Amino acid sequence: MLRLTAKATQFGRGTFTSWLIESAGTVPLQRRKDSVNGETDNSEVMKKLLEALDIGDAVCLFPEGMSRYHPTIAPLKTGVARIVSDALSRNRDNPNFEVSVQTCSITYMHRQHFRSDVLVTFHEPMKFSAKLLAPVDFSNIRELTARLHKQISSGTLDAPSWRLIRDAKLAARMYAPLGTEMTLGDYVRIVRTFLEALKMAESRIDQEPSGSGDEGSNLGEEALAEDKKIVQLGADLKAYQDKLSRYGLKDDRIRRPLHRRTMAYRALVRLTWSIVLITLSIPGLLLWMPIFITTVIAVREFKRTGPVWDTYDEIAQYKLTYGFISGLCVYFGTVALTFPVAPLTVVLVPLAMWMSLRWFEDATAAFRACTALIRLLWVGPTELRNMQETRGELYKRVMDLAVHTLGLPEAPEKHFGETGGKEKGRVRGRWDRSAKYFSVRRRRKRDWNETLRLYDKVDYPEDY
Repeated sequence: MLRLTAKATQFGRGTFTSWLIESAGTVPLQRRKDSVNGETDNSEVMKKLLEALDIGDAVCLFPEGMSRYHPTIAPLKTGVARIVSDALSRNRDNPNFEVSVQTCSITYMHRQHFRSDVLVTFHEPMKFSAKLLAPVDFSNIRELTARLHKQISSGTLDAPSWRLIRDAKLAARMYAPLGTEMTLGDYVRIVRTFLEALKMAESRIDQEPSGSGDEGSNLGEEALAEDKKIVQLGADLKAYQDKLSRYGLKDDRIRRPLHRRTMAYRALVRLTWSIVLITLSIPGLLLWMPIFITTVIAVREFKRTGPVWDTYDEIAQYKLTYGFISGLCVYFGTVALTFPVAPLTVVLVPLAMWMSLRWFEDATAAFRACTALIRLLWVGPTELRNMQETRGELYKRVMDLAVHTLGLPEAPEKHFGETGGKEKGRVRGRWDRSAKYFSVRRRRKRDWNETLRLYDKVDYPEDY
């Protein structure tokens, strides 16, 4: 059995979400920042969690204490390590008793945007027998918390600034260009590989004292020169991405130049296709409208119940809960209104809603492509050639870093196309690509940066 935990402010609200949390047997944890005097008492809660571990149940904890809208992981609370210590102490006479701690990393592509992707990574469990025992050794607790932090950060993008993540994503898109048949997990690992290189190079240079070229410096001249080269690459990637953002373009448009006549023709085709798909999706979108409206109103009202840092934590719950309830109401209401042909609408209504969402996604992607081509025409041939030359030089430096320094495969398109199984986003041939269009899990994305928006999301405000 799984014993869930949640902040105490989610209990006793009289809402459906609150009832659902309480009905699942979730244990309320008090937080100092929610208390008037800053004092909390979680002794009874900890007792219940320890009793669950005693009988072999699982406990779900959130060591960060909140969902993150920042580029770096927050310092972890020591509660997990203290519970491990107390559980082992309570069962010190049982030689077979052990506690396993399995961490989970969550990487959102664009958590604030509709139909964005998320990677959930479960790590190898850490097993403990009788090492953290009472009286509590706080050095062990701090050490375990640090290990948890390191393991969690190893599965997600963790950086001191959005700028580094932005540069790493551009480097990953250059290394494995649009069309590479790779999974979301592969994409995140490549971005993280570049991110760690950029982060470590900046960190080492910042720590290096003046006169670093001397024989007694912390870094050798060769290593220091390599770090400076990586930092300069990051700065040049930023300048190139700034220019792309200014023109509203994606790197792939610069990578594969087109004749201006071809651009105009393709823009017209994309616009026509977008109009056709929007027309096809209108009946299904009408069924979606009550769901969208209900969810927007529910989230808007919920945001008014508290400060941003607290309410933003639970928006996903409200979207899921109220979206699911309103979806059921739309479904059963439509079936009831069409009762004479109910056997048909039972099947056709969810099918129409599903396909309309697919068509709307494709219509949005087609319109994005149309506007991108129009922007390419607007840029002008001279500026476009300059950007292509800049991109070519950057590509050589990115590949040199990826292959010779970071040890990534030399031919990413071939490598990722041949490895792996049937993970999300993986396609095997033309038939598989066509069949996945109708799959419930279908995300036939050629670019994992894609969201259901008319623009490419690459910029992150530093204070977000």
